[in-house]
Amino acid sequence: MRMQRAAMILVHRMLWERFNVEDTVVSAYYKRCWGDYGFVATVAISLEDGAKARIRLLQATTFQRRIHAFCRQVFAPSRGSCCRSFAFHTRDSKDIQVWIRAAEKRSVRELSIVIDTLESPPVVELPRSLYRSCRMLVTLKLCNAVLVDDAAYPFSFPSLKKLSLESIKYPNDVFLDKLLSGCPVLEDLVVRQCPGDNVPIVRVRMLHLKSLALGTAEDRAEGDPHGFVIDAPSLECLDIDDYDSGSCVIVNKLSKIWKARLHTGGPHNEKLVGSITSAKRLCLCLPNPKNVYPVSTVFHRLVDLEICTCQTEWLNLLMRVLSDSPKLQSLTLRKGHRYDDGVDVPGPCWNEPSSVPECVSTTLKTFEWRIYEGTEEEKEVVAFILRNGSCLENVTINLDGICLEKGVEMIKALSFLPRRSPTCRITFD
Repeated sequence: MRMQRAAMILVHRMLWERFNVEDTVVSAYYKRCWGDYGFVATVAISLEDGAKARIRLLQATTFQRRIHAFCRQVFAPSRGSCCRSFAFHTRDSKDIQVWIRAAEKRSVRELSIVIDTLESPPVVELPRSLYRSCRMLVTLKLCNAVLVDDAAYPFSFPSLKKLSLESIKYPNDVFLDKLLSGCPVLEDLVVRQCPGDNVPIVRVRMLHLKSLALGTAEDRAEGDPHGFVIDAPSLECLDIDDYDSGSCVIVNKLSKIWKARLHTGGPHNEKLVGSITSAKRLCLCLPNPKNVYPVSTVFHRLVDLEICTCQTEWLNLLMRVLSDSPKLQSLTLRKGHRYDDGVDVPGPCWNEPSSVPECVSTTLKTFEWRIYEGTEEEKEVVAFILRNGSCLENVTINLDGICLEKGVEMIKALSFLPRRSPTCRITFD
């Protein structure tokens, strides 16, 4: 028995050494044995001492079943060993129960289950044992799966600090509320909805939450009511992707926010943006700058601003935020979204502002334009920044996707624009 255990430990260590890489390492011998069969699962494991393994399990032929069973024997259910993280990426639901049981018996603190499927909405159900067994988790990530209700057993994740739910189908519209209420110390939450999601209003009421990312499905049915309700007074980072103009209600002003990214066309942008004026870093993609936030708003701490140029009114949004950000030091413009519906989005019209925003002439040091296309309006914006930016140090223009001949012409035209700052350097990439 002692020799058998010693042999198992030896094999265990050999596996760590063989698979201690980011992706799967397979020797020529195993390649000859396994051939070109498709992988059905990837298991990534990290031990307490920092050792890591990443193993791909193959489809079930006789030889492959032996390898599969061997991996189960080595990594599975040992009460005497502790595993820090466990990631299971699979196309098949057959072994999920086995791996969840193994994670529970190994005292896993970080668990990730990703179902690799093209089904939309997801169809693979996760077992109820996930709620019952893995109560000591600190991090939990679930992707492309169906959660089933367990009315007889209350949710309890007393140590969970990070939770990610991406493309998850819930049993009913109150399930998510129940799940979140069982996570009293949660600090980091990601909820990305799937097509046909049956939770129209995502409610986040969490006292200790510091980071929140919310996203709606891109192909949600037109007119389907949806939105978010956020009551998180400790929130520091906020990320919202709402492709279908849903509502977003902020219960209390988010006075601790220092980083926010908002891509939303909803009717309540005024309250949403107006609640994050304490942000130091801000990324905005909003269709209508007129009612984007209250008139008297000042972003008194904002030093890093990014504006998405995919919307028709992006230029008006840019000039308004610049005027209300007296301490801004870094400005980035980029086209973060491309629309493939065949409709040409009209470009903005440049109108020389009657006054120069305070930050442009006194604090702005870095200006970057990603995916610069060289339209007349874009050139006018660059020229305005250069001739008024007295503190500018670095300007970067990205010409990705521009043909060589046109790119050379753009570089010549921009290089000869007048600069107010004697230390300003323009870089093209």
